[in-house]
Amino acid sequence: MTDIHIVGAGIHPFGRTDGRSGLDQGVFAIQQALDDAGLQWSDMQFAFGGSSAAGAADAALPRMGLTGMQFINVNNGCATGGSSILGGYAAIKSGDYDLGIVIGFDKHPRGAFNADPEASGLPRWYGETGMMLTTQFFANKITRYMALNGIGSRTLGLVAEKAFENGSKAPHSWRKQPVDVDTIMNAQMVSDPLTKYMFCSPAEGGVALILASDRKMRELGLSGPKVRAAAIRTRPTGSFEVFSPSLEIERGQSATQLASAAAWEMAGLGPDDVDVAQLQDTESGAEIMHMAENGFCKDGEQEKMIADGVTRIGGRLPVNTDGGCLACGEPIGASGLRQVYENVEQLRGRGDRRQVEGARIGYSQVYGAPGLSGCVVLER
Repeated sequence: MTDIHIVGAGIHPFGRTDGRSGLDQGVFAIQQALDDAGLQWSDMQFAFGGSSAAGAADAALPRMGLTGMQFINVNNGCATGGSSILGGYAAIKSGDYDLGIVIGFDKHPRGAFNADPEASGLPRWYGETGMMLTTQFFANKITRYMALNGIGSRTLGLVAEKAFENGSKAPHSWRKQPVDVDTIMNAQMVSDPLTKYMFCSPAEGGVALILASDRKMRELGLSGPKVRAAAIRTRPTGSFEVFSPSLEIERGQSATQLASAAAWEMAGLGPDDVDVAQLQDTESGAEIMHMAENGFCKDGEQEKMIADGVTRIGGRLPVNTDGGCLACGEPIGASGLRQVYENVEQLRGRGDRRQVEGARIGYSQVYGAPGLSGCVVLER
């Protein structure tokens, strides 16, 4: 079977862009990706695309051209972007296609997400308790994890400090100003122990990536990082996920643990091989827990790693080099693809002030409700 490469990448800056719809931002990213590869929309054989709040992704077709191509709309929670790239990867891996595009864009209204429990098969009372995808849920989950593993609240602040520092160096980020850890720790408390700087916000943005078979890439005279693995897994029995109204006494693995294990096996690589990683950081605690769930450390080791600067640019394992969700916000349809875009930039040596020197292997993990995770491994 063929290898698959990312030969073009485009992004519309994340954040808030008044006067430009989510679709506009998606079309912007598509055109930028096509220009990056020197290709035309009519060259694309397929597309996978997702949007949660900005309409169907295939609304881009009349704007880009009605070519009769296969276009699959994707809706998989916050892991929509990771699901789109898996679709594109499988389409080429199957041998049916050689060249296509994956797209994600969104434009959420200001304010918090407001998920409907009954739409996810949960009882209405769960939402009425105030725990359905709210700051209280995330605060309770990380409080438990920190207590079990000896992690102090300042580590949460250091994660956010790193995010804003990295975001200040990324052209596509929303938050452009560094924020020091003391300001973060002393800021307005939202849900103890998480202050306002420790949460990401619903946002806007668009990303597009062009995928090609090895044969097609060489035929077109292009180059780009190889997709060593793309995997998605859902929650197993006993896991504790964002839509879980209870915690089993007998714990099972998480969706992230299953997805990362599948990705490592598919890639033939392990966590020690990774030079740069993008991990889901819905709030500071998520990045801490995902470091362990993806195999980069054991539970409890994060505090020393983060205090020692291991996850900062220049450290042994730079994490969320563009500021992650904390600095970029989270437009659901685009967020997972932003992670892959950032790794493409890093592996191509185009990271400018946030560049990880010598980066060869990039890893990304996106997490979505009601409990699924998508992991992608790239090689320069």
